Amino acid sequence: MSTFAQKLIAWQQQYGRHDLPWQQTRDPYAIWVSEIMLQQTQVSAVIGYYGRFMARFPTVQALAQASVDDVLQHWSGLGYYSRARNLHHAARTIVETFNGDFPHDITTLQTLKGIGRSTAAAIAVFAFDRHETILDGNVKRVLARLYGIEGWPGLPQIEKQLWTLAESLLPNTHLPSYVQGLMDFGATLCTRSRPACVRCPMQSECRAWQTQQVAQLPTPKPRKALPEKSVMMLMVMAGHRVLLEKRPSQGIWGGLWSFPEAPVNAIATEFAQSVLDLTTEPQETLPVLWHSFTHFKLAITPQPLTVLSKPNGLPPQYQWIAIEEAIEAAIPTPVRTLLKTLMKH
Repeated sequence: MSTFAQKLIAWQQQYGRHDLPWQQTRDPYAIWVSEIMLQQTQVSAVIGYYGRFMARFPTVQALAQASVDDVLQHWSGLGYYSRARNLHHAARTIVETFNGDFPHDITTLQTLKGIGRSTAAAIAVFAFDRHETILDGNVKRVLARLYGIEGWPGLPQIEKQLWTLAESLLPNTHLPSYVQGLMDFGATLCTRSRPACVRCPMQSECRAWQTQQVAQLPTPKPRKALPEKSVMMLMVMAGHRVLLEKRPSQGIWGGLWSFPEAPVNAIATEFAQSVLDLTTEPQETLPVLWHSFTHFKLAITPQPLTVLSKPNGLPPQYQWIAIEEAIEAAIPTPVRTLLKTLMKH
């Protein structure tokens, strides 16, 4: 066993996290849900969502039988909604193709939508005691600092180097403690900013510490200014109800309910008349609301409109929903923010 593995296992057993809800089970379904939720999301943000999600969908069969709308509603606010859609798709595959039995090997696990190599390895270790290692963002940071590996970890050649290193360090025993230690060490000690180097048991072996490169490693991704996009959201109201549109399954906020959108320079009442066949009266425009995505920033101009006359019917992707119910629906975070503003007024 490598010195790194020995120290990491000892550290995890004494200082690591042991009371997270998904650590109290060997159920691969429960472990899988937690791993997907934890992708690009901190533990503190996940715990509440995880409890509610598992209460509503306690088994892979329950998730597979649910509608995607129901799944998205219980994911609403957690972000990166493709994770929820992939989770639902994979649950159906497990039920239909594998008779509800979770695959044990990482090769088969990776055939399920939304499960990559590192996530598959985590499931295999925690649920089935398989001899696998992980390489998520936290682990990449730890290994890059400890072994002085330069270059952005997102580059294929750097990632390949890190996978080779991670596999070489894998011990033959105490696999769950070791893999959990990798997660905990990067999340709580060897953090992106302000790492606790003075308390680090790896300090004597850490090349980044020895060469005073802790702040420089891992090499950050080359930065580009995020492009900005603009849109007008039509907050169409009829009494205590608002008009929401179900977004296409592909693209941002896929499958979620949102306000109808118009070009930011459009005349809102004319757009509502021509596209929705609604006669409306404009109310005071609300302040611009900014929302950041991974690849761009969105400037939302919220335009409240009061309906003066409604058509006999609207296309099926539109629904009139009471504001109180809309807030609890599967909606993006900025739409929920705007609905709460409506509630106050």
